[in-house]
Amino acid sequence: MKTKKSILIILIAIAMISLMPSCKKYPEGPAFSLRTRAERVSNTWKVENYKVNGTDYTSLVSGYTETYTKSGAYSYAWGSFTGAGTWAFANNDKEIHISGTNNQSDHTLIILKLEEKEFWYYYMDGGDKKEFHMIGN
Repeated sequence: MKTKKSILIILIAIAMISLMPSCKKYPEGPAFSLRTRAERVSNTWKVENYKVNGTDYTSLVSGYTETYTKSGAYSYAWGSFTGAGTWAFANNDKEIHISGTNNQSDHTLIILKLEEKEFWYYYMDGGDKKEFHMIGN
């Protein structure tokens, strides 16, 4: 009986170790999550940090929020500016493509970190790199 338990524990450990390197999809993490990517992104996010080409502009976007639903709906709000559209994972779930949003052109977010309470991404706007560090509400 002890031998069977030991073998089972060893097999589980080997399986977990072999899967670990493939679990980390984003540069900043997480290494492993029990929640799906769609479940993690489905939230209302507010800006914690915003940079353009490495310069901090967080104070300019205070109050900006983005909402993603599991069904693929996307919306944003920033004072009186609001918009809604759709989102979908792209490039093997390393990116999110946002489209059909009024008052914004379609764009692709490159995901840096996607955890339950943190969502970091950037996108290119012409020659400018706009990086957002969002936290869940």
